[in-house]
Amino acid sequence: MASAAPKRGKNEPEPRPVIIVKKIVDGGHGGHHGGAWKVAYADFVTAMMAFFLLLWILGATTEKQRKGIADYFSPTLVEMRQKSAGSNGPFGGDSIVSKDNYPHAATQTGTRSMTIPKDATGGAKEGAAAIRSRDRARFQALKKQLEARMKSDPRLAKLRKNIRMVETREGLRIDLVDEADFAMFSLGTNALLPDARKLVGEVAHVIEGVPNEVIVRGHTDALPYAAGRSVNNWTLSTARAEATRQALGDSGIANDRFARIEGVASREPYIPSNLYDPRNRRMSVTLAWTAGGSDLPAPEPEEDRPFFDGPQPETELAQAGH
Repeated sequence: MASAAPKRGKNEPEPRPVIIVKKIVDGGHGGHHGGAWKVAYADFVTAMMAFFLLLWILGATTEKQRKGIADYFSPTLVEMRQKSAGSNGPFGGDSIVSKDNYPHAATQTGTRSMTIPKDATGGAKEGAAAIRSRDRARFQALKKQLEARMKSDPRLAKLRKNIRMVETREGLRIDLVDEADFAMFSLGTNALLPDARKLVGEVAHVIEGVPNEVIVRGHTDALPYAAGRSVNNWTLSTARAEATRQALGDSGIANDRFARIEGVASREPYIPSNLYDPRNRRMSVTLAWTAGGSDLPAPEPEEDRPFFDGPQPETELAQAGH
């Protein structure tokens, strides 16, 4: 017979129930759905992105821009060291952009976080500027050579006022300009006159030594042709441009140097205030910018002037057109 439960005293608390906790663990599944490797992989991808971003910045900026970027991210610490290559003070170091006073200074410029050779070319914009600078130096040498050749020939010396050079968005434009006492072609034709052919030959001789492409453009004045004729200023300017190209080719300019041959009639006048001025009848031989240099903005417009300095004699306007 089961014994009866002992009686509880009047002041004794009730007995607490016994609680049993059963823990059930599922094994073998947690490793496939999480883990620290994901965090490590995310850190690696972030680091690679930062690395390739740094490489892009190095290639797309100038040396001055890279210095500014490095200085922007450098800590602004108080410089404690003045005369040594070590460090002292409460900061235990110094600024990332402070100078190193080593006995033998490095031959490179930059900050400690980014050392850049002095001759670094930089990005595309800086390269285009260097290309255009080389072209300008080449054009200046060409000018001196042409001037010397014309001064040495009495027959060409009198034609110096008919040559003008100006820098444009296309390159160096050489204008061979008609005057009252000089014409490039026979009236209304594309036949080069002897003095004009010799002048074109001198231009060909000096531009033969440069690699720039050549653009030939023909211009006329605005005097119209008589009604019923098949020839007009458009066809005439185009025919004269082709005749000039042939003369340049006969003087040594290779065919693959010519980029464009154009006739623009009177649409690009040399003297906009007087479309009938004989100086509007001219041939333009343009040395184009080298590929890459043309990516820069067009230069500031400058006054079109005779290529050779000094006062030019006044001439009366010719009455014959074309």
